[in-house]
Amino acid sequence: MPQGETTVTPDDGLTTRQRRNRPVVAIHYGAGKGKSTAAFGLALRGWNQGWSIGVFQFVKSAKWKIGEQEALMALGEVHERTGRGGPVEWHKMGSGWSWSRKGGTEADHAADALEGWREIQRRLAAETHRMYVLDEFTYPIKWGWVDGEEVARTLAERRGNQHVIITGRDPHPALLEVADIATEMTKVKHPFDTGQKGQRGIEW
Repeated sequence: MPQGETTVTPDDGLTTRQRRNRPVVAIHYGAGKGKSTAAFGLALRGWNQGWSIGVFQFVKSAKWKIGEQEALMALGEVHERTGRGGPVEWHKMGSGWSWSRKGGTEADHAADALEGWREIQRRLAAETHRMYVLDEFTYPIKWGWVDGEEVARTLAERRGNQHVIITGRDPHPALLEVADIATEMTKVKHPFDTGQKGQRGIEW
């Protein structure tokens, strides 16, 4: 696709502009590294367009201070001070309605994960954000805590121009069905394979 040219021209009755500006569901999945990193890269692009960004982390530890969170929250402060870019919200595990594996029973975690999804549904209905990053969201679906068919239906029926990016391994087939972009990241090599633990600037 040189210079952004498409290989087909659909007979859908839409203009090029209308087709170009349709909202997107993107899924980054697979065993390879970079699923969340790519999603946060899209959030940076969205911020630069002046969009409201909502990040919802479902699995990563609340104790992790990942670089993308610090960077995006700093950009949110830039927006508040100068009006440049867009507003940013970041909800991570162990804060507010988010869930945590630390303490409580599996039923507690499942209930908290479901409430996290309910909050996202409310925001989609209210068209709160222009871009949503649902980081590691495939896991509570895989574990049966959130219904994959319901998620797919909600995404398919969402109103307005709201982009949704979902990351994690083993996405529910219904999610892949409604996705506009599905990218599988395949691991070929990783330092973990040789016993090397994660390092600053690479893993967080």
